[in-house]
Amino acid sequence: MFYEVIPTKIFNAKGAETLTYTSGLNLSPGHIVEIPFGKRSIPGIVYKKVKKPDFKTREITRLLYEQPLPPHILKSIFWLSSYYLSPLPQVANLFLPVGILKNRRKPKSQTQKTNQLTPKIALNPAQKQALEATKSVSTATCLLHGITGSGKTNIYLERALECLREGKSVILLVPEISLTPQLVGIFEAAFGQNITLIHSRQTEATRHLIWEKILQSETPQVIIGPRSALLSPVKNLGLIIIDEAHESSYFQENPPRYSALRLASFIANSEKISCLTGTATPLIADYYLAKHNNSVVSLTEKAKSTATPPEIHLIDLKDQPEFSKNRYFSNSLLSAISRNLENHHQTLIFHNRRGSSSLTICESCGWQSLCPTCFLPLTLHTDSYRLICHTCGYQAKVPLSCPDCHRPDIVHKGFGTKLLESELKKLFPDAKIARFDADNDRHTSLDHLYSEVKSGNFDIIIGTQTIAKGLDLPLLATVGIAQADSGLALPDFASEERTFHLLTQVIGRVGRGHLSTAEVFLQTYQPEHPVITSAINGDYLAFYNYLIKNRKKSALPPFSYLARLNLTYKTESIVLKHINNYYNILKNLPHISVSVPMPAFHEQGTKGYTWQLVIKSTSRNHLLSALKSLPPNPHFSIYIDPPSLL
Repeated sequence: MFYEVIPTKIFNAKGAETLTYTSGLNLSPGHIVEIPFGKRSIPGIVYKKVKKPDFKTREITRLLYEQPLPPHILKSIFWLSSYYLSPLPQVANLFLPVGILKNRRKPKSQTQKTNQLTPKIALNPAQKQALEATKSVSTATCLLHGITGSGKTNIYLERALECLREGKSVILLVPEISLTPQLVGIFEAAFGQNITLIHSRQTEATRHLIWEKILQSETPQVIIGPRSALLSPVKNLGLIIIDEAHESSYFQENPPRYSALRLASFIANSEKISCLTGTATPLIADYYLAKHNNSVVSLTEKAKSTATPPEIHLIDLKDQPEFSKNRYFSNSLLSAISRNLENHHQTLIFHNRRGSSSLTICESCGWQSLCPTCFLPLTLHTDSYRLICHTCGYQAKVPLSCPDCHRPDIVHKGFGTKLLESELKKLFPDAKIARFDADNDRHTSLDHLYSEVKSGNFDIIIGTQTIAKGLDLPLLATVGIAQADSGLALPDFASEERTFHLLTQVIGRVGRGHLSTAEVFLQTYQPEHPVITSAINGDYLAFYNYLIKNRKKSALPPFSYLARLNLTYKTESIVLKHINNYYNILKNLPHISVSVPMPAFHEQGTKGYTWQLVIKSTSRNHLLSALKSLPPNPHFSIYIDPPSLL
């Protein structure tokens, strides 16, 4: 018998992506086999049985598992390859554990216990109404838009419980288990032995054994993990839940690049099951699509009656008297920190410094340098001393005075969490201060020190995105946001969206019903910016209406499809030569628009210089056709539907 097999290594064979082998075994689509590949042995996935070819074939070495991959996995491999223009072998490799050919030492067999599935889930009237609404939407994917603290988890639990009672399995995606310990704990308490956890700290051997257990299990289970959990070979899948669905970690940055949200929707549609995505701050494109499909379910009431919104103080960074004691912390915020130290309460200082972009701004009136076409911040390039748009390539001179108020107070500002930490140590020498950002190692990470932070061992917590999400601290009384508009300075179409998400999340760290009072001090150069005012008011719809209007005007998602093409060479002259060649090919193609070549946000790195092109089209097919027309080059990377242009 002869079989087409998808190898897990890319090979050159004039466009072919499967290989034909012979075997005396009766194999089915989805069976995982070991195959000879050149002088090596690699894993492969059986695609289908075929007639005897007119060329010599090699024999399949062995069958690795009696159980084939579930049908939805094989469908997903082909769909991902087509949707994201990724080589089929590369995608197939994504679905198999590392070291699948190795013999693993099996753990001692234990009697498998299963829960009786009777957790009592208490739902308030608003949650009951939302629960029923999630079941009645006509599309496979439903967006649960619930404000912070509205109890989305209870709806997840109820839907999962119903699914398990029907003998079907559930996949629950979380951005990272360490960021959502409470949600994981609640599911473990409810479903116990039915839970399978997948996370980044597991060893290669552990992940292999977990994957094997999922493949061979005949009992319904709940699989919890990051985006890779969606690739689990679970039988009889009945429900996919995606928590914090706005998180950028659901997009895989390394090849094969893909969005777990798009893949989850494909699986739900093809298998006729439900996909429930939950978030307080949906991605604009997702909300737009769900709104037009009538698949948005809103949850607008806080679950805890004791929870009261925090008092928010909006502080203008241009108000010099308010910063008479320190240039980074307002007098009002410093007074609140002093009160907290006296009362043994905690203060959280948040600073958004992703990308380390400086802000070109007027300190007198708040004017900011924006691209007239894309309405995005211009980036200062000190080598040429020009302001450049990283989306369309627009360039401008650096103004000597403000175009609005004509004062010579143009600055390029930027500071990090280390500076904030040193300033606070000078101001409060007796306070216990912890800083959490990208520089933390495993022993100083928030995950490692979470119990100490929660119990109040630290008076002041400083950090970036890590501390904005998932923290529920009983002693936290005050949140200080050092520069709320710093994220708006990033030259990216998603910068406003990301900033709104982060501000909403960090404001939600207080006012959770633990303390009688809670305060937020939001410092900004742009107090009237729609992103700032919407976040302060907790008004997602105002933010959505503002941004969707700008996206339409600039023909950005959801009104177009995007691709980013990055090209990296050791020298700038070579990268410029090749990027211009690609630009000349693309600019003459119909139904697409392409930006002029421009340096990437992180232009120079260990691999050399990186330049990029941004390609837009109102048709995904036209976009893919344009990308397929480009000559292959190992030096370029293609990002289709990128969540960011950075």
